[in-house]
Amino acid sequence: MTDKDEILEMIRSIMQEMFEIEPADVTLASRLYEDFDFDSIDAVDMIVKLKEVTGKAVKPEDFKTPELLRMWLSLFLT
Repeated sequence: MTDKDEILEMIRSIMQEMFEIEPADVTLASRLYEDFDFDSIDAVDMIVKLKEVTGKAVKPEDFKTPELLRMWLSLFLT
C-alpha cells in the first residue's frame, strides 16, 4: 500500500470491524487509548491485524505515540 487515503481507509475498516468504532471517528489525530478507550489487549489485537493486513511489523512501543494513526501512515508508506 502506498496511498495515504487507502491506508487510512484500511485502518478505519479494521477499527470498525474489530472494535465497532465509526469510521468517521477515526482521524489522523486519533489516539487509541484516549479517544477509543483501548486497553492493552485491544492494542495487541490491532498489532496482529495490522501485521496480517500489511505484512509489516508494528512494535508495541509504537502504540504509545500520541497521534497514533499519523505514525502508522508513516510506517506503511515507507
